[in-house]
Amino acid sequence: MPIGLIALALGGFGIGLTEFVIMGLLPEVAADFSVSEATAGWLISGYALAVVVGALLLTAAVTRFERKPVLAVLMVLFIGGNLVSALAPDYSMMIIGRIVAALAHGAFFGIGAVVAADMVAPTKKAGAIAIMFTGLTAANVLGVPFGTMLGQAAGWRSTFWAITGIGVLALVGILTLVPKTGRGDTAPGSLRSELRAFRSGQVWLSILVTILGYGGMFGAFTYIAFTLTEVTGFAASTVPWLLILFGVGLFIGNTVGGKAADRNVDRTLLVVLAVLVAVLVGFALTAGNQPLTIASIVLLGGFGFATVPGLQMRVMKYAHSAPTLASGANIGAFNVGNALGAWLGGVTITAGLGYTSPIWAGAGITLLGLGVMAIAAISAKRSKTAATIGDNTSETATDAVVEASI
Repeated sequence: MPIGLIALALGGFGIGLTEFVIMGLLPEVAADFSVSEATAGWLISGYALAVVVGALLLTAAVTRFERKPVLAVLMVLFIGGNLVSALAPDYSMMIIGRIVAALAHGAFFGIGAVVAADMVAPTKKAGAIAIMFTGLTAANVLGVPFGTMLGQAAGWRSTFWAITGIGVLALVGILTLVPKTGRGDTAPGSLRSELRAFRSGQVWLSILVTILGYGGMFGAFTYIAFTLTEVTGFAASTVPWLLILFGVGLFIGNTVGGKAADRNVDRTLLVVLAVLVAVLVGFALTAGNQPLTIASIVLLGGFGFATVPGLQMRVMKYAHSAPTLASGANIGAFNVGNALGAWLGGVTITAGLGYTSPIWAGAGITLLGLGVMAIAAISAKRSKTAATIGDNTSETATDAVVEASI
């Protein structure tokens, strides 16, 4: 395994921690700035929106530059945003810090996925992407619980100081461990060539599968604390430990999903999405049973995140000539899916359908994603078959011409 992947994973860990740890620290932040819970919630939703903007616009702006220096600059931006958050004298400055850090999020993962894939042989690209995303899963498994505990014990600002330090370590790792030339840093493409990748219908289908497939899982996860306490009957103090189990599922799913996608990306996504639908339906039906709910949480994390390396790899596969912007756009698609799932889950709860309704909504969204993935896979197979027939026809015609001339 190229050691540069560790530096990318560390950057992913810091970014994942920034995105998710605020959820556990929101009461302390709201109290410190004397704002309501709803107002403090913009520190989460504003971050997600900024990720989408950064994934598209910032990635587009840097496509003509070498990727390794761009990753370093993005990490500096990430460090600066968290430093602003740690020092923020008021809520407005805290929002600014969150937005600055979020702008680096989408572009870092989008460009980092391309760099990670270029570090390894073609048959190991999805696995390399999975290693980079291991940082994100580790942030959920270890970073968020311990970051929350640190913030509660030493003040929420201490957590952002710690994240800033992680960013500095990741920056040093990127500068020293990620290769500057050769397979670790391919030549950049122009913005025009990057935009041409979006002419591919398969790129758009892949992005749509990302929104629906990941959105379904996240819609169920967003309100899972309410499900666990109000439906399953767990004590509120138990929820963080149950979320660690969810994170363990993420870690396993990310690793296994990456290896499977390297063998056959379309088949992997079809199988994983189908099982994810079944897991969500099973979770909704058995949410009142504690042992089955624990199993559902682990499976939800596992199959929900097993899609991530394959989804990212599929977009890059069909945008192979200029994958950077398409990769960044797909990172934005993950966050659009987050917003879609969370919004639809909130709508079902507001409608009085109960705390299992977001899980049913998630199953429905994921089922749509499975349908789109099936269409994309069939279309890709037909195109490949047509291309093969065309090549054979061309070879036959050439042979006929040669025979006639003889």
